[in-house]
Order: sequence, then C-alpha cells, then structure tokens
Amino acid sequence: MSVGRLPRLILIVAAAWLLQSAAGAASATSQEVDPELRDALREAVFSSDSFDNRYVAEVWLLDMSRRLQHRIADPGRRMRLLRQVHYEARRANLDPELVLAVIEVESNFNRFAISHAGARGLMQIMPFWLEEIGRPDDNLFEVDTNLRFGCTILRHYLDRENGDLQRALARYNGSIGQTWYPRRVMAALEARWYAH
Repeated sequence: MSVGRLPRLILIVAAAWLLQSAAGAASATSQEVDPELRDALREAVFSSDSFDNRYVAEVWLLDMSRRLQHRIADPGRRMRLLRQVHYEARRANLDPELVLAVIEVESNFNRFAISHAGARGLMQIMPFWLEEIGRPDDNLFEVDTNLRFGCTILRHYLDRENGDLQRALARYNGSIGQTWYPRRVMAALEARWYAH
C-alpha cells in the first residue's frame, strides 16, 4: 500500500460522488444548508495550503467532514481539525486518511485523552519526547503540537521499516512483532477513511 499522495482515481471517484450528491441537493433552499458548516468549509478551503488546489480541498474537506460529523459535532472545530490533519500529514508525506485512522484508534478524536501509560492527546504522544527534544513547555493536548509529533514519529517509523506500514504502526504503538494494533488501524482506515 502506498503511503504517499492520495491516488487520483480515488479522488476522481470521490469528486464524482460528491458532485452527484450535490446535484440532488441543488434544489434545496439556502435555509436547509447548515450555515456553520458552510462558513467552516469556506474558511477551511481558503486557508488550506496543503491541498493541490481549491477544488481538491473542497472535495476532501466536505467528504471527511461528513465522515467525522458523528464524532465532532461542531462544524468549525471539525474543519479546523481536518485542515490541521491534512497539513501535518502532507508535511510528513503521509496519507491524511491514515492519520485519521490512527487518531480514531488512539484517542477516538478526544484531544484530551490520556492512556494508562501516560500518552497524551489525539495521536497519544508520550510526554518524555518533550524533554527529549528540549521543549518541556510544549503542550501535547494542543492539536497542532500533537499532530506534528505524531505525524513525524509515524513517518520516522515508516522510513525505519522501509515503508512496511504494518511494522511501522506496531512500532508507533510500541507493539512491534504483534499485529493487533496495525489490524485495528487498517480496519478503521478501510471502513471509514478511504474513499469507496
């Protein structure tokens, strides 16, 4: 499985699906459109510098926002998170959908999650990393900080494992040699985050 850019075919299929869905909704009055979602999408699209172009941003953000809606009800918060995930994933040369699957499994999108081992935030980062890199005042509950650490760590393990996603995910979770964690992430990725 490639962990690089989202394949164009998936993007085209997603765009066609969204256009077909939009065509059915085109007759709806403006009163039926959620104004918060519209404003959040507009803000997200115009400030999404990690996308190839505005159209790609609109398609991806709208699609992922629908998928995330039952976990994060507030449209503005949802769009901000998606934009941040996309930016940090692309920065680390990861598929944003993979990062969403890791977040789902690690914290179920609870930015204040703390594991029994003390890992924190969306991507469950261990606090010792803050001391390790000389940034003890950074806050792992801050979404930007947590995503930057998590995506960087996952990218490092992918490189270390020569692109073997299963081994990289096991390393990320601290369960190298076992497959339960990679299977959970891959199941979430296939069921909820990759376009079908």
